[in-house]
Amino acid sequence: LFMFFWLSTPSSDSAFFYYLTGELDFQPEFLGRVRLAGSLASLAGVWIYQTYLREARISSVLRWTCLLTLPPALMQLSLITHLNRDLGIPDTWFTLGDDVVLATLGQIGFMPTLVLAAQLCPPGVEGTLFALLMSLYNGAGIIGSETGALLTKALGVSETEFGNLALLVSICSLTSLLPLPFLGVLDDVVPVNVP
Repeated sequence: LFMFFWLSTPSSDSAFFYYLTGELDFQPEFLGRVRLAGSLASLAGVWIYQTYLREARISSVLRWTCLLTLPPALMQLSLITHLNRDLGIPDTWFTLGDDVVLATLGQIGFMPTLVLAAQLCPPGVEGTLFALLMSLYNGAGIIGSETGALLTKALGVSETEFGNLALLVSICSLTSLLPLPFLGVLDDVVPVNVP
């Protein structure tokens, strides 16, 4: 329930992509490098979870991941307002670092749900449960994207108009905290020690 609500919160990704390509003039080659760095960061997130967090309470990992993703998400405001330039950080490095941190934390948040699903899954239905879990994630992601698109339109942000982009990013980032009360359902869940 928590993951569904967390993943279905509004997303400003599409509007932010237009900002990166339109306003900051990032080219496909650089965006591909950002994507590669994000994928490698996801692998780092798996390693961090496996090495340091696999015996931690699932609700604690999810709570801290949710809270720790807020500052990097809000750091996009620095890129929008060009504060990063005032600090001497180029737009490219700032974007790359932001994406790496968010991808790492995203994977750390994803791993406990897979562990929980593996613990709860009866033998013989592993594939079905995994397909159900992925459908839930994809459905929630679509809801988040569509809600973000509606919010983007309501705020008048477009591929050429970025006047309210900072407000959009702020709203989308802060709404990611709304699902935190649903974590109470997982407070008693402790991961099984796997060798």
